[in-house]
Amino acid sequence: MNKAASRFAFVSSDTADAKAALESLSARYGQAPIEDAEIVVALGGDGFLLQTLRDTMSTGKKVYGMNRGTIGFLMNEYRASGLTGRIAAAVAETIRPLEMQAVTAEGETISALAINEVALWRQSYQTAKIRITVDGQVRLEELNCDGVMVATPAG
Repeated sequence: MNKAASRFAFVSSDTADAKAALESLSARYGQAPIEDAEIVVALGGDGFLLQTLRDTMSTGKKVYGMNRGTIGFLMNEYRASGLTGRIAAAVAETIRPLEMQAVTAEGETISALAINEVALWRQSYQTAKIRITVDGQVRLEELNCDGVMVATPAG
């Protein structure tokens, strides 16, 4: 990320480990409101990081995740010491969310952005008819199924 951040907004999942890390890091580095922070530090697991990315997407804030969850595939190792230097040395990854648009049987268009994946499931006992278009190109004209999942590179 190249620039040493000095104003952090720490956020955590509800696990005991994540909450303890939040308290420790806030006491050590200070706690800024998200709108005033230079960087948001997410403490939890991969799911919490994805939620934090989604919650901060419109702010343009950079997010640095530290594992206080189970898997931590998307996370950095948790260490309380040297956080400023580790963030400054981190390589920023640009995430390009997947834009999903679904048209219901009634003709209503629903739009959303996805960081990990888009999952569409039927909403009744009837089979869903799904057409998949990626970047304006039809990839699957008609799929009769219970649902479909399309993953992003992060997913």
